[in-house]
Order: sequence, then C-alpha cells, then structure tokens
Amino acid sequence: MPSDLDTAMMIRALDLARHAASEREVPVGAIVYRTATGEVLGTGSNRRENDRQPHAHAEFTAIVRACEAIGDWRLNDCTLVVTLEPCPMCAGLIVNARVGRVVFGASDPKAGAVTSLMQLLSDPRLNHRPTEFVQGLMAEESAMLLKEFFRGLRTSG
Repeated sequence: MPSDLDTAMMIRALDLARHAASEREVPVGAIVYRTATGEVLGTGSNRRENDRQPHAHAEFTAIVRACEAIGDWRLNDCTLVVTLEPCPMCAGLIVNARVGRVVFGASDPKAGAVTSLMQLLSDPRLNHRPTEFVQGLMAEESAMLLKEFFRGLRTSG
C-alpha cells in the first residue's frame, strides 16, 4: 500500500521525468529516500542519450547517488520510487543494493522486471529481495508522459 510519502515522492519523480523529456530523454524519474524519515538520498532521470551510456537509467543514477550519500552500498532502510517499472538491469541493481522497498508507476510489458516480463524482485532464489513493492502509483500520469514523448518522436520524424 503506498503511503502519502510515496505519493509525494512520485510527484517529484514525475517532475524529474518531465525534465528528462525536455532533454529529449525517455521520461523516467526516480528517487531514493529513507523509508522512516523521508530524507531524499538520491535522484535521477534518464540520461542515456545525452551521456551516451547504456546504464544511465533514472533508477540506476538515483541508487548510485544514494549509496554515495550514505557511504554504503546497502540501502535496506530505503525506498526507491520510479515512474516506470524497472528493467532487468535496474532490478538487478535493486537486488544488489539491497533496496528495502520499491514503488513504481507505469508497468512496462516490454522490459519490466518486477511484475510484467519477469519477477526478479520476488524471485526466492536470490539472496535479497525488497520487503515490499508497490505497483501502479500514479500509473496513468507516468504512462501518459511516455505516450506523449513517443508520439512526439514519431511526428517529428
């Protein structure tokens, strides 16, 4: 069940996604915060095109920044909020960084690795799994940003 804090963070993540779109990046935004206090530790938006880096996904950047902020690779007491369901690469990073909770907006039937294409975050064979994941928070807003972005790409040639 999403909390009011999750919703507030998703609103911020949507702003990050809009910023990504303004830079001609796929509009995805992410925030890592301490679950108990709401302290934001890391933010990110997609930057693959501008940085020319395959790993420059919003959640990857937010997780790396959060680890740098606390000086540790373990994010057990943190929540990741992201506007789009994480891909396999980002889901793997979530597992390896031991993120405690994950909240995402729109599902991704082509590359989603939480509930859609595969279920990495709930795979019992892995040594760590988030204690909770919440899907669908502000999913319509997240999906609309993506649809508008790709529609704009198609019409601009």
